[in-house]
Amino acid sequence: MQHRIIPARRALRRAAALGAALFATAAITGATAPAVHAADWPTKPVRILVGAPPGGTADIIARLLAHALQRPLGQPVIVDYKSGAAGTIAVQSMLSAPRDGYTFLLIQKGIASEVPLAIKVSYDPFRDIVPIAQLTRQGLVLVGNPALPATNLAELVRHIKANPGKLDYANFGIGLRGQTIGVQFNQLAGLETGAVSYKGSPPALQDVMGGQVPLMFDGPATSLPFIQSGRLRAYAVAFPNRISALPNVPTFAELGYPELNEVGWIGLWSAPGVPPAIAAKMRDATHAALQSPELRRRIQELGMEVGTAATPDELAADVRASYERQGKLLRAMHFTAQ
Repeated sequence: MQHRIIPARRALRRAAALGAALFATAAITGATAPAVHAADWPTKPVRILVGAPPGGTADIIARLLAHALQRPLGQPVIVDYKSGAAGTIAVQSMLSAPRDGYTFLLIQKGIASEVPLAIKVSYDPFRDIVPIAQLTRQGLVLVGNPALPATNLAELVRHIKANPGKLDYANFGIGLRGQTIGVQFNQLAGLETGAVSYKGSPPALQDVMGGQVPLMFDGPATSLPFIQSGRLRAYAVAFPNRISALPNVPTFAELGYPELNEVGWIGLWSAPGVPPAIAAKMRDATHAALQSPELRRRIQELGMEVGTAATPDELAADVRASYERQGKLLRAMHFTAQ
């Protein structure tokens, strides 16, 4: 698979260097937490860091969750944006905060299962960030420019085979799942395509719709409005089941590719050292908040499912399994973290 990058590893490297400095600060300021009594917690506002800019999927989920959490917690919940460096700046901000249960992180599972394999980070994805609760579940959807002479996946595969090396997949970041799933699909279907990496989904989707790059594996929340408006065609969903927002789009498993069923999720995370009783109260409050009809409706409208009640240990095991699968694909590509 040939590969082009649009735009930039340099910004990620600079931000990662900043993250390293923040991590050093965290070792001093965040390693020990002041005495906190779980029975009294919370006695002041709780902060949720979001590792993405305002306006995106994580922002929408964070604001809905913050509103729904205020009732079970009895305190305001503040959303604090710390975007940049593929979410690593938000991680370092959490690690530099006191471990008193008043700072949590809302971010994709990929912060532990993908990002540390794609760029050099200063945190240990299995020791320095702890999953608390799963908020949403989602897969990736293969979308294409409607001008492609293929209306379903079988036709698309035939078209790509008839034009080897002439079609590319766009993706939302080099070394991330949006890239490696294209490699995996190539292997399974016997295809030859190139890869074009962008700094996030929005610019990649714009080029797919503009015809510069014909195909992309994207999250449903960002591509769904364009699928519904006819500016993108959806071919298949990489998820164990069809999603309610796209009931007519089959899964890859239905079409003969059962290996393409990775479940991504957005979760709430904490730093290690947060008192277990407080982490448990936050998890219980989050599960209660997820029963909000408004929150559940909006999650489904974004093309996702409401998260399960998986335990932190189960979530951590899922992260490690995804990390190992992603690492295997990247090693096959001879990819090294930048």
